[in-house]
Amino acid sequence: MQLKRVVVTGMGALTPIGNTLAEYWEGLKTGKNGAAPITRFDTTLFKTRFACEVKGFDVTQFMDRKEARKMDPFTQYGIVVADQAIEDSGLLQQPFNPDRIGVIWGSGIGGLTTFFQEVIDYARGDGTPRFSPFFIPKMIIDIASGYISIKHGFRGPNFATVSACATSTHSIIDSYNLIRLGKADAIITGGSEACVNEPAMGGFSNMKALSERNDDYSTASRPFDKERDGFVLGEGGAGLVLEELEHAKARGAKIYAEMVGGGMTADAYHITAPHPEGLGARNVMKMAIEDGGLNPEDIDYINVHGTSTPLGDIAETKAILGVFGEHAYKLNISSTKSMTGHLLGGAGAVEAVACIMAVKEGIIPPTINHFTDDPDIDGKLNLTFNTAQKREVRAALSNTFGFGGHNASVIFKRYEV
Repeated sequence: MQLKRVVVTGMGALTPIGNTLAEYWEGLKTGKNGAAPITRFDTTLFKTRFACEVKGFDVTQFMDRKEARKMDPFTQYGIVVADQAIEDSGLLQQPFNPDRIGVIWGSGIGGLTTFFQEVIDYARGDGTPRFSPFFIPKMIIDIASGYISIKHGFRGPNFATVSACATSTHSIIDSYNLIRLGKADAIITGGSEACVNEPAMGGFSNMKALSERNDDYSTASRPFDKERDGFVLGEGGAGLVLEELEHAKARGAKIYAEMVGGGMTADAYHITAPHPEGLGARNVMKMAIEDGGLNPEDIDYINVHGTSTPLGDIAETKAILGVFGEHAYKLNISSTKSMTGHLLGGAGAVEAVACIMAVKEGIIPPTINHFTDDPDIDGKLNLTFNTAQKREVRAALSNTFGFGGHNASVIFKRYEV
């Protein structure tokens, strides 16, 4: 069958470096740092006492306080960025078929804040099960996609994806596939996460995944730097409106970029560590490139998973060299997690937005906080250290890899008639 073309017609973002698409993109271009001491709880006894929190967010600017109390923060974030993307797309400004509009939304962990608070309240009580009637709906990961569809009356495909840090990239790929198969005219997709809380910080810290650079938190997220010591936890999310090309053209929609490929693989190696030679990462990039009908030489920019962990950054650069060969040295490569921190299940969406804007604007966001070259990372790679760079971006690839060995890559290219 003839697959349909899929384009991006709307985007929204709520991140530690900006609460709208425009603010986020400006933060990326200027190398803004999102890390700061945690404000949500007392961190005195924690090994890591900083994170990349969303700043200046007042949910009552977007919904009634009573309604907001029925939602975990990850759902609040999801609704806000989905609404931004929908408004940006102009999708609702003309008549549409609600049966042909879907929502596929992801979160790696979902309502952990809600779960933790409900258990704490129960443990401090007298044993009577006084749980909120909204406990389960606030906690479950699929509730964000449910709320978004209910608010706008979208009756097309609707579900959630969960694959740890690859989650929202899988959401985007599922949306892309359904649209190009003709199952929907448009899908609102992306992901959100709200895990700057005690159990997440404690859990990631005790598995030695987090940076402990408390005295220098502003430079703690330093992908590819020799002195990197773990990732910095982030929160927020991003939303995209993916739309079938002819449907978008018929309503005169603006088009940011075209989505042309997606890949999904597994490492089948370890529950948390990457394959040391980047086998799964290499395979998923190859799959995305082949799916898009492209050659490796067609890619100009890679937004890497690049979490700032000792093992992960080395494995990913090995994978890039394995896929791209000599062309790897002509690529721009950067990790925007150096600015936003790691948004877990929301990472794929915020990084897809970064790729799309790089294609649109011809600007590569930097990898900030680089001080010392790592001898185990090929020094000829252009990792776009510390300062944004201008270049034509014909196509951009975004990598996300999750605990459990889940890998997902997506490719966006400049839209051409």
